[in-house]
Amino acid sequence: MSIGMRSEREKMLAGELYRPTDPELVTMRRRARKMARALYDISPDDPTKRDELLRALLGTVGVTPEIEPPFHCDYGVHIHAGARLYVNANCVFLDCARIDIGDDVMIGPGVHLYTATHPLDAATRISGVEYAKPVRIGHRVWIGGAAVIAPGVTIGDEAVIAAGSVVIRDVPAGAKVGGNPARPLGGGSPIA
Repeated sequence: MSIGMRSEREKMLAGELYRPTDPELVTMRRRARKMARALYDISPDDPTKRDELLRALLGTVGVTPEIEPPFHCDYGVHIHAGARLYVNANCVFLDCARIDIGDDVMIGPGVHLYTATHPLDAATRISGVEYAKPVRIGHRVWIGGAAVIAPGVTIGDEAVIAAGSVVIRDVPAGAKVGGNPARPLGGGSPIA
């Protein structure tokens, strides 16, 4: 790499177009897959080993994290979670950008958090580049099963996301939303 040139990982984390086929990124994804598969092999009776593995896989994590397998993430190291995180089975966290998760967050089964996205222009998209936008989840949030959180979304403290929701816009603190696209529960227009 020449002086002044940014790596594909640096571009990815900066929200710029990058090539996911870059050897460094491919190696990082393989590492994350291997570690996430290792969650299957750890006995539920050995919380110390599970804790050690999660601390090695994730960027940062608070006390008593619990992630049920199967779990998939792109890199793991871009996921930063607070204390008492609970992630149920079959979750997918595409962490091409940072995913920040607060304390006391409960994430239901089959939830998908996406930071990865693609150019809308077809010619640019098929060239193989993509970009990413961070996802932020506040404290004491509950995300119901099979919900999808789109790139760039922030969910405020104590919000509740109903099962099966597709969240494409920020959710204010304390809001309860559901549907596709997610709207305040009880009707109304899409959340802003």
